[in-house]
Amino acid sequence: MMTPRVPAPRHRLRRALAAAAAVAALALAAPAAALDLSAMTAAERDAFGAAVRAYLLEHPEVLLEAVDVLNARQAEAQAGADAALVAANLPAILDDGFSWVGGNPEGDVTVVEFLDYRCAVCRRVHPDIHALLEGDGNIRYIVKEFPILGPQSDLSSAFAIATLLQAGAEAYGAMSVALMELEAPATEPTLVRLAGELGLDGEAIRARMDDPEVGRRITETRALAIRLQINGTPTFVFDDRMVRGQVPIETMRTVVAELRAD
Repeated sequence: MMTPRVPAPRHRLRRALAAAAAVAALALAAPAAALDLSAMTAAERDAFGAAVRAYLLEHPEVLLEAVDVLNARQAEAQAGADAALVAANLPAILDDGFSWVGGNPEGDVTVVEFLDYRCAVCRRVHPDIHALLEGDGNIRYIVKEFPILGPQSDLSSAFAIATLLQAGAEAYGAMSVALMELEAPATEPTLVRLAGELGLDGEAIRARMDDPEVGRRITETRALAIRLQINGTPTFVFDDRMVRGQVPIETMRTVVAELRAD
């Protein structure tokens, strides 16, 4: 996986924003030469610092405005970078030849989810995804098995894929939901019992986990995630838009509506 960029410490960000905001404000009222710190005497620099401090104490809202501008610019830059990544990998995202397709396979909008069954955020968003699919009826939904949280995640995804290979798409859909809602630790005996509760042959599915195709599919999805710079779950792609992290159902509906309006 690619290493995520580490943000600057909060206190450093605050100091930088304070300085930038103060300088910008003072620049409106002072000649440009007055802002040349290197040309100032020690007394002038002290006076400048005192003026900056006084301005920020009198107008603390400037910092909030600066933070909003910074966040908006960063979000815009991230969206642009994500759009380029999605465009470069769109065939593998929308039609890799092996990922399970649910919802309406002929839907006019495709929602792709990179998920991990042991991911708490994936579990929180799970009901919203299914409410979206049930409430719309014209969304194609693709699951990308992306286990990143350790052995139980690996085992869960392998069992899900083995279910797809052994018992078919309908069985996989039921198993995927059951794995997402499973409260107990994911162990082989637990998953075999879970399969039995769904009317499936758990032992046959466990044996199918040894099929090299199971590992190949997980490996290919991980490689795709690396290319997309995905380092967490859930991550969504709505047609050609990437959305990282938990997405409220209202936002999902808005994105779908925007895509249809384009």
